[in-house]
Amino acid sequence: MPDLSDKEQVVKVVIFGEEYAIRGTTDTEFIMRVGEAVDKKMREIALRSKNRSPKKIAVLAALNFAGELLDLEDKSEIDLSQAEDKAKGLLSLLDSALPDSENN
Repeated sequence: MPDLSDKEQVVKVVIFGEEYAIRGTTDTEFIMRVGEAVDKKMREIALRSKNRSPKKIAVLAALNFAGELLDLEDKSEIDLSQAEDKAKGLLSLLDSALPDSENN
């Protein structure tokens, strides 16, 4: 989970055989996990896609991550919408089951 402190740091990560110095205020472990995830995704794509340049593999990895993110966002919106619908239904049931306090 990201650290909310304002302390900027530099973390070195190796992605697809290249070392990158990542500067940020996020927790070191989180930055390393992100770097490892990107490295893993690029290596998976490279195994399936022979003779691709590192640049193309990076773009395919970015597209893959973007697709996963959009799927999660869509699922979150659906879950939220379903929760809202259920809450409205429960409120409606409560309104109909409870006596009207203004008339009592």
